[in-house]
Amino acid sequence: MAGQTDFELLFDSAPISLWLEDYSLLKKLFDQWRAEGVTDLEAHLHADPRRAQACADCYRVLRVNHQTLAVFAAHSQEELINRLGEVLRGDTYTRMLPELLAFWQGHLQFSGVTVNYGLDGRRINVRINIRIMEGHEDTWSRAMVAIEDVTEHTQAQGLLESSERYARNLFEFSPVSIWVEDFSAVKSLLDEVRSSGISDFKTFLSVHQEFVHRCMERIRVLDVNQHTLQMFSAGSRQELLGQLERVFRDEMQHSFAEQLLDLWNGKTVQTREVINYSLNGEPINIHMQFSVLPGYEQDWSQVLVSLVDITARKKAEAYLEYLGKHDALTQLRNRAFFVEELNRISRKGPWPLSVMAMDLNGLKHVNDNHGHAAGDAMLRRTGEVLSKATAGQALCVARTGGDEFVILMAGHDERAAQALKERIDSMLEMNNQFYPGQKISLSIGVASCHSAAEVEETAQLADQRMYAAKRRFYEEAKLERRSN
Repeated sequence: MAGQTDFELLFDSAPISLWLEDYSLLKKLFDQWRAEGVTDLEAHLHADPRRAQACADCYRVLRVNHQTLAVFAAHSQEELINRLGEVLRGDTYTRMLPELLAFWQGHLQFSGVTVNYGLDGRRINVRINIRIMEGHEDTWSRAMVAIEDVTEHTQAQGLLESSERYARNLFEFSPVSIWVEDFSAVKSLLDEVRSSGISDFKTFLSVHQEFVHRCMERIRVLDVNQHTLQMFSAGSRQELLGQLERVFRDEMQHSFAEQLLDLWNGKTVQTREVINYSLNGEPINIHMQFSVLPGYEQDWSQVLVSLVDITARKKAEAYLEYLGKHDALTQLRNRAFFVEELNRISRKGPWPLSVMAMDLNGLKHVNDNHGHAAGDAMLRRTGEVLSKATAGQALCVARTGGDEFVILMAGHDERAAQALKERIDSMLEMNNQFYPGQKISLSIGVASCHSAAEVEETAQLADQRMYAAKRRFYEEAKLERRSN
């Protein structure tokens, strides 16, 4: 009895909203639908929106704690239960699909976000965690539900997304030409010259003029804005970036040599006048401002360049911190960019979305037995394979962890994802033939979805399939997972 009293005290005093509920009617409803031949719950619910409400009506609230009354502005448990229709209403039903799908598919727990309403009319964004309690798996007669009010966090996230859109619009619709470029390869060439013992870089450039051309070829243009296309008479980014040799030519090599000399001397913020050419052949007198972005001083992987057409006497008025981020080792996108891209796709599509979760096999074993330099080489080769396999496709390819990689294939179904998987497997084999020594292999899991509501579950499913593939790899190789 003392144990039961302690449990009740913990339940009632918990600082989070707790609900003890009976889901047995929901299970009976699902069993009935299955008996009637329903196999696709999502399609069944979409066919008649009242069915989602019917599911919600199956929930029976047995008990709530004090924090629940506070969150939902209820004076008593009885009032909350009697007015439950005011808590679950409106867009609550449209957001229930992931939860219902989880239980339909046999999962006994669910975590997600949804919307509830307080008895005072407040719209509450909540994070919900549901678990069928032990001993009730066959009937679902006892379920513990924990609800966290995340309204403030959701509103802050909305403000952040609005700020990002604002920043992107500042970039995209700036009245001056803005280029985001990657100068990391240029820095590598300069470092090679410096490490060779050269101290008089100005004389070196005068003797080795081809070095300037080599550096120009190593610049990667990451993005340009709309005004740039207008200034250079280009119909699209692809058209402009595919003909940069027509833009930067003739006297530009001399100007770039001066720019390299300033970079050699540590001047990462520069201003100068140059001449470029539009794609129709017209020369453009330009006032150029060049700056290595704060945080990228070590590798110059993100540089902001603004060009003002001083032929028409236009002035620069906007700057943008480039939002794209890369993993320095593999040159793929990093986890931060992946999360932003996944959120963007969840908001805007296009659908279907295929998620390919990958894990590099044997990295820990190589690091432990051959050193981290060998492990880094494997990661670089993996990045090289993934880059080549996805070349020319608008896909997000990211390294999300030490040995973890993900590809987001917006607008591609699982068939396309399987085709890409086969291409990756083929290129891995070719790469292993080209590089003697350590072989690289990936455990890959693929899953697809057709709506934002399924994204989180799809990502988890891809992970599960990847881990299943990894287990098979170690079973077949007769290796211990600890040597991963």
